[in-house]
Amino acid sequence: MGLLIDGVWHDRWYDTKASGGRFQRQDSSFRNWVTPDGAPGSTGEGGFKAEPGRYHLYVSYACPWAHRTLIFRALKGLEDAISVDAVHWHMAEQGWPFRPEEELADSLYASEVLHQIYTRAKSDYTGRVTVPVLWDKERETVVSNESSEIIRMLNSAFVGVAGNDREFYPEALRPEIEEINDLVYGTVNNGVYRAGFATTQAAYEEGVTALFATLDKLEERLAGQRYLVGDQITEADWRLFTTLVRFDPVYVGHFKCNLKRIVDYPNLWAYTRELYQVPGVAETVNMEHIKSHYYGSHGTINPTGVVPFGPKIDFTAPHGRDKALAA
Repeated sequence: MGLLIDGVWHDRWYDTKASGGRFQRQDSSFRNWVTPDGAPGSTGEGGFKAEPGRYHLYVSYACPWAHRTLIFRALKGLEDAISVDAVHWHMAEQGWPFRPEEELADSLYASEVLHQIYTRAKSDYTGRVTVPVLWDKERETVVSNESSEIIRMLNSAFVGVAGNDREFYPEALRPEIEEINDLVYGTVNNGVYRAGFATTQAAYEEGVTALFATLDKLEERLAGQRYLVGDQITEADWRLFTTLVRFDPVYVGHFKCNLKRIVDYPNLWAYTRELYQVPGVAETVNMEHIKSHYYGSHGTINPTGVVPFGPKIDFTAPHGRDKALAA
């Protein structure tokens, strides 16, 4: 994972020396919003009106943050309105690459690597080059590279223009959704990285302890309700899901998050299966890319690049959540 400095690429890993071995994620740099009429959103500038065919997603099937946007694109029925390209799973010296020979090409500009998209938008860009990227084909620039905000654009901006009116961020539930999001982001979504990318024992133990404390709380919460916020699926569930679906295949071993597996939590495991089985979601899960990326790209953690065969996990097994909570 490198970065651009004044538009020049540098192959540089995260520096944890100044933070006592703690992994600290940088904030996203592009924070504009697609809105129904093109008016400015809560951050950034205006001029990004919701229009079918205008926007394009760059994603990695391996990345949990990008995975969120693929799920929302599918659930909101926006496949025809928003095009998508995926990078190759192997993040190497030049960052995320495209591999046309493996049908992983940049269909817009034939870029070789993702950082060329960033400099196309801003020639002197400085910062990490991450996925997802929501691209405006009309203005030829990045709208946003912040996944939590992109999924809200997909949820609401295109209603009446494309897709459907399914609502994953209902106004009445927003305070509770925000509360859960804050907990899950800091200790679970980013928590697995705090454990996995830690370079001191103290930083690792700090991250992994907070992670499993939250998983225990979520297990208890899901004993009494079907979803994180009441009786309907919200964005909070999908934000958690992309970490849960990667947990046992990757985070338990690769990131040393091994106090428990998700399959050891009866409620969390059934909940994960239920979300996986929502129509359209399974097609967004590419376990080959997920496992190959983590085990094959993080040379400081897994120098051999060997990818394990297991574990064998059946996400399609009956989840029984409806019956369990009705009893």
